[in-house]
Amino acid sequence: MQTPPPLPRQTYMPAQVEFRGNTREWFGIWIVNFVLSIITLSIYSAWAKVRQKKYFYQHTYVGGRNFDYHATGKQILIGRLIVIAGLVVFTLLSAIPVVAVLGFLAFLFVMPWLVVQSLRFNARMSSWSNVRFGFSGKYGGAAKITLLYPLLAALTLYTTLPYADRARRRFIVNNHRLGKTPFSFAAPISKFYMAALAAIAWVLVVGAVLGFVLMQSGIFDGLFASLDTMEPQAPANQLWTTLATYAGLFVVIAPAGALYYAMTRNIIFNHTTLGGAHAFHSTVPPLRYVWIVVTNAIAIIGSLFLLLPWAQIRKARFLAEHTEILIGGSLDEFVNAMQEESNAIGDAYGDIEGLDLDIGL
Repeated sequence: MQTPPPLPRQTYMPAQVEFRGNTREWFGIWIVNFVLSIITLSIYSAWAKVRQKKYFYQHTYVGGRNFDYHATGKQILIGRLIVIAGLVVFTLLSAIPVVAVLGFLAFLFVMPWLVVQSLRFNARMSSWSNVRFGFSGKYGGAAKITLLYPLLAALTLYTTLPYADRARRRFIVNNHRLGKTPFSFAAPISKFYMAALAAIAWVLVVGAVLGFVLMQSGIFDGLFASLDTMEPQAPANQLWTTLATYAGLFVVIAPAGALYYAMTRNIIFNHTTLGGAHAFHSTVPPLRYVWIVVTNAIAIIGSLFLLLPWAQIRKARFLAEHTEILIGGSLDEFVNAMQEESNAIGDAYGDIEGLDLDIGL
């Protein structure tokens, strides 16, 4: 069935997304998660992940109603143990060449199934205003986004990577639903290419400028001298060369990824509807998002990760401030309709696998 076209913009009732978490509160939860995960040799990390998701979901509101996460640490742990057991068996058997090849082929065959199960699990475990999400993607669609499109991108020297990325986002969004109401995403491929070209332009321009500055500074003189004489660099020169290289990659690569994420996030939200009657709006400024990501990374590294909770809260609040849901009509009527749908299919949320591979937008 074809999704009906969205209503004109002026008929929407905007509902701003709010994030009400704070650094002090989240730091207390984060430090407990961190310590217990170390003490239990990462066993508690399954419960830590649930606590983190619950905190950020429960403190994110739309129209005064918040999201929630319903998985348990036990479910996450079981899912992880299954995956780890599979990896251990594969590692042990990979000593036999034939078995290693067959195991790799088997993994390729299983990977789309894992993707579907992970997306289904995360959807079932998420809700807004007591209305559960759902995911109805199939194995064939997952095989295309995990195997076929990446292969085609590689064969075309990654010139079709934006096409593969759009196909992945479309598979994820179009197979999600809130209650029984489906999401629908359709955006022109040109916008994804524009985002990719912006990221490439950042790498080329900033990389060229940074390379020129580093060359002029003489940091790489020791490296060039060692290449000429075929002798190893002095330890001090080697240290400075390594630090300069990593700093350069950080300044060039990380912002390019952040720029692409911000642009594609806006594309996805601004071209997605819910049931054809409700829409989404994202106005994340790409360069400001780059600033958020870079300064967050500097703060995290400089504080030896103690400022990680502050950075996470800062990023969540920034994204929420630039996101709104456009309800096609009364918010109360919309919520009531969603809750009725949720009650009608409540029995469907039973068979939970516990696989959470962090596959998202």
